[in-house]
Amino acid sequence: MGTSTAPTEAVSRKGLPANQLAPAGARKFVRTVLMERARRRPPAPGSAALTDRFIDDILLLVSELVTNAVMYAGTEIDVTCRLEPGRERNGGDNDPADDQDNGTGDGPAIMGVVVEVADRHPSRGVHGGVDARSGEPGYGLQLVSAVAESWGVTYRQSEKTVWFRLVAKEGEPEIPGPPLPAGPLRIEPPAHGPAHPTSPAPAHAAEWADRGGPSFLAETSELLAGQLDQDMVTALAAQLLVPRLADWCAIWLSTEGSGMKLSRVWHVDERRIPPLRADLERENPSAGVRTAGTPWPWPESAGARDTGGSALAFPLVARDTDQGLLLLGRAGHLQMTDTVIRMVEDVARRVAQAVFTARQYTRQTTISRALQRRQLPAALASIEGVDTAIVYEPHGEGQTVGGDFYDIFPMGEHRWCFLLGDVQGKDPEAMSVTGLARHLVRLLAREGHGVESVLGRLNYAMAEDSAEAVELSGEQASSRFLSLLYGELDVESGVSGAHCTVATAGHPPPLHLFADGRVEPASEPQMLLGIDEGTEFQASSFDLAPGETLLCVTDGVTERRCGNWQLDDNDGLADILRDGTGLGAKALAEHVRRAAHDFGTGPVEDDLSVLVLQAVRGGSGGRG
Repeated sequence: MGTSTAPTEAVSRKGLPANQLAPAGARKFVRTVLMERARRRPPAPGSAALTDRFIDDILLLVSELVTNAVMYAGTEIDVTCRLEPGRERNGGDNDPADDQDNGTGDGPAIMGVVVEVADRHPSRGVHGGVDARSGEPGYGLQLVSAVAESWGVTYRQSEKTVWFRLVAKEGEPEIPGPPLPAGPLRIEPPAHGPAHPTSPAPAHAAEWADRGGPSFLAETSELLAGQLDQDMVTALAAQLLVPRLADWCAIWLSTEGSGMKLSRVWHVDERRIPPLRADLERENPSAGVRTAGTPWPWPESAGARDTGGSALAFPLVARDTDQGLLLLGRAGHLQMTDTVIRMVEDVARRVAQAVFTARQYTRQTTISRALQRRQLPAALASIEGVDTAIVYEPHGEGQTVGGDFYDIFPMGEHRWCFLLGDVQGKDPEAMSVTGLARHLVRLLAREGHGVESVLGRLNYAMAEDSAEAVELSGEQASSRFLSLLYGELDVESGVSGAHCTVATAGHPPPLHLFADGRVEPASEPQMLLGIDEGTEFQASSFDLAPGETLLCVTDGVTERRCGNWQLDDNDGLADILRDGTGLGAKALAEHVRRAAHDFGTGPVEDDLSVLVLQAVRGGSGGRG
């Protein structure tokens, strides 16, 4: 009995510039490496596993990763292709640590292919979708996670590498397509292209229906599920279909008024995408295509000048509404079986449903954001002699407004009012309270109520609203408490500085930074609004001299946690403010925001708001 020899691992590398030709160059390089191994004579172990289908899957992922690197890193790219031949252990164990390293398995020969795409931008995160919404970006990581056996990202000091691994087994037969039915759907080539009535039907399309169809549909469903942007849906669908089912594809989406807009064009040769898009945009389809597999004139810019090609249109329909049109093109004379037609129809239905869902989400999000924008002022008022700046970060994903709110508005020629508040909770009901409180404060101030009176009347309204909620809904009704910092600035023309009156109700007190670096609280703690309707509030008055600053924050800043510590423990916020001595209003607000983020290692768990009022010399002022 002879001894077994461990197969030899082969590694090839190629550098590429970060331009639109990089994906094509990477595919050509990897295809050359794989084809050379597949055609080697005498055959090397595992070479027979490198089938056309297996190579196509690898090239698809290579294209996506290189596109991702070009779009988001923008540096030179290194592509590495490593071939790991070995033998499968009986029982199907393909662990490379056990087999590929020593080749001692006694099962069928296997070939592991590892491709690495490295760029020179290690600090840039790897994108997979929600931020890639312009141009023709790749969505590589979502495809990689669905297709690859394993994948990952390696960060080094000077580069970032994204890699994937696929394994194929030698001896797995190519499953041929079934015999063509007696009456297959024949798509005649366009009049301007040569006809090939005796050309055989491409086996690749039929093979997809029989061997790859179910897995392809499952992959399509997985990738499109949860996509909430219609342009991302079309981008993913196009890159799934090309080159697996077609040489190129185009997707139109319906618009208001029964029109169509070309959303995505994809081609196996990226250089043909711009001219193909230009050709297709000249003649938008009507919304009347109802039959799957409707013939479409072959555009000259799609290529295949010598052989011509065929294109088929599939309607995108979801819930009895037209969502758009899917167009597939393939060089040569097509002969598609009913099975292939049904599979593409299934893909079209999934794409249409994903587009419908994304549009519903976009519609609801647009309404929500329009309502949210009404909760905050469009801009801060400019105060003569005082610079102002606001930093506002709502906690909820996709929200423009949370439980925090702010405002600065004029009251007469030399008087301005400012406020910073926080409503209990982060749900939509909390956002509705923010708008109510802000507008009520403005109304009370314009009726002539001072700082103490505004807080007292707002407290009464909040307590009364809570009592009515309990009366209508019982004890399970949740009370809405409100913390508020509210103040007034009196500024005289030609006189630097301002006179400030401020009070807080259940809110972190504002901090007064003096020109010599001293920091003192500018008000006393008092009860939250909405608890006791009879509470009386007291205000503090002081002068804000030129060069002095008033810092106002919500508890998202003061209660930022790091383990058992909060940011404001041991006067932590005062130390941060003191460290910002000499900064302008906008720079100081950003300094406090950055300090809050840097204090803890985890994400911020609350709305974060910072309002800075800074008296300046010379009577000028502004907002930031």
